Amino acid sequence: MSAAGLLLLTSCGGKLGPLSADNFSVTPNPLETQAGKVPATINGTFPEKYMKKKAVITVTPELRYADGQVAKGEPTTFQGEKVYGNNQTILYQVGGRYNIKTQFDYLDCNKADMYLYFVARVGSKPMYVPAVKVAEGILATSELYKNTLKTAHAAIAPDAFQRINAQKQQANIQFLIQQATLRQSELKNNSVQEFVKLLEKINNDREGLNLKDVEVSAYASPDGDLLMNEKLAAQRQQNTQQYVQQQLKKAKLADATIDARYTAEDWDGFQELVKASNIQDKDVILRVLSMYKDPQEREQQIKNISSAFRELADGILPQLRRSRMIINYETVGRSDEQIQQQLKADPTKLNVEEMLYAATLTEDVEAKEDIYKLTTEVYPADARAFNNIATMEFAKGNLDAAKKYVEQAQQVGAQLPEAAANLGMIALAKGDIASAENYISQATGANGLGEILGNLDLAKGNYAQAEQDFKDVYSNSAALAQILNKNYASAAVTLKYVKNPDATTDYLKAILAARMGNTVDAATALRDAVAKDSSYAKYAATDLELQKVAK
Repeated sequence: MSAAGLLLLTSCGGKLGPLSADNFSVTPNPLETQAGKVPATINGTFPEKYMKKKAVITVTPELRYADGQVAKGEPTTFQGEKVYGNNQTILYQVGGRYNIKTQFDYLDCNKADMYLYFVARVGSKPMYVPAVKVAEGILATSELYKNTLKTAHAAIAPDAFQRINAQKQQANIQFLIQQATLRQSELKNNSVQEFVKLLEKINNDREGLNLKDVEVSAYASPDGDLLMNEKLAAQRQQNTQQYVQQQLKKAKLADATIDARYTAEDWDGFQELVKASNIQDKDVILRVLSMYKDPQEREQQIKNISSAFRELADGILPQLRRSRMIINYETVGRSDEQIQQQLKADPTKLNVEEMLYAATLTEDVEAKEDIYKLTTEVYPADARAFNNIATMEFAKGNLDAAKKYVEQAQQVGAQLPEAAANLGMIALAKGDIASAENYISQATGANGLGEILGNLDLAKGNYAQAEQDFKDVYSNSAALAQILNKNYASAAVTLKYVKNPDATTDYLKAILAARMGNTVDAATALRDAVAKDSSYAKYAATDLELQKVAK
């Protein structure tokens, strides 16, 4: 690429000499877009005896597009050593180097030339310096993110449907001090009665229940002799286990597994109850528990706190003389086929999680959207279906319709992170990167947030970060980030596994092949892209990436 022109001011009358490009260079070469801008760095040298002592030269970079549009950079002024001012001074005898960083607006055209425009004077006398072309063409591959966004995924608000859910139900039996007998009053308490009823329900399988096992845990309070407590806890376990076996037999579940154990002195339970109590000396008691590990020493130290021990004997210790029964079971929901059948027969009998899940059971986009719309009718207070319809409209390019549905989602569920993420995607698709960033910052925890952040970072020109965001994502956007980050091997893999390849997928394959020097594969991929979308023929004609391919 040619360098900037050289203005030669002669010593006789300030006449202009010939222009030269030998003292200037432009980086990058060729120019490249980044986040909707075209940045460039101009490095130049004023040779010795070039800058007259009273000379002032202003250099303005310009990007002149083939269609007549002009984007201007910021001007930079240089001055001779006898000029009073705040600009960079260039000495007449030795000359000097300078560096200009500039940036232009990209105006959606790859065919453009970069010029340096000069305004010069010596003293008060103006000097005409012709503009000089210093770069030709723009590599605008990063702007293809606008195309890759068309197939990017918006944030689906997920269902919480689980066909099999682990559940448990607990019952407690209290014992009198130094006794292991199951009292009838305890067997009639609510928790034990609900325990028995659940076993009956599981046997009848009226609610899709599946028994895993039953746990039995028996305990003695930590006061008294350790050997006596161990014997007492073991007997409480045995009696409780026998009761459970009887109930399982009555419920015709005798083959169920029983996991039984006992704890001779329940110091853990004691500590939990003391922490939750209002006992006056509970901090002292808790300190004793932490200081002494020997059970007998603990008990003696606590008994020494006479007033506290009376409270413990009345309020805490009786609660530790117990056994616990736990039923571990599963609730088994409708199968996929049953959900689909119920959806056709009477969707109002499905819960909202089942309806949202039903939409995932079809690959038909229209059928999926119909299910989401039906969900909004049956469950109008759930924001997720409104949000998910928005993702359908986004995929079709109906950005205004998508925004309408997102706003409906926010009206019924303002904290839905997927809704904020999708407003960001809509703003991004409309070219409003600042608004997109603001919305997406409010989408913490959104489903698919990594991919959405990837599209944002891609648009902002953060290619390395975008590639990290797109981890395990196979999309056009992910491949573009990898190409721009010069990770060509990964880009090839990503493009191979794009789920629904389109014209943009083929065009990216063409760019990748061209960058790797494979013009034959590049030409094939370009033909495939143009066959799917004829607009790529015109685009490729001015694309520097495919100069050797598109001709």
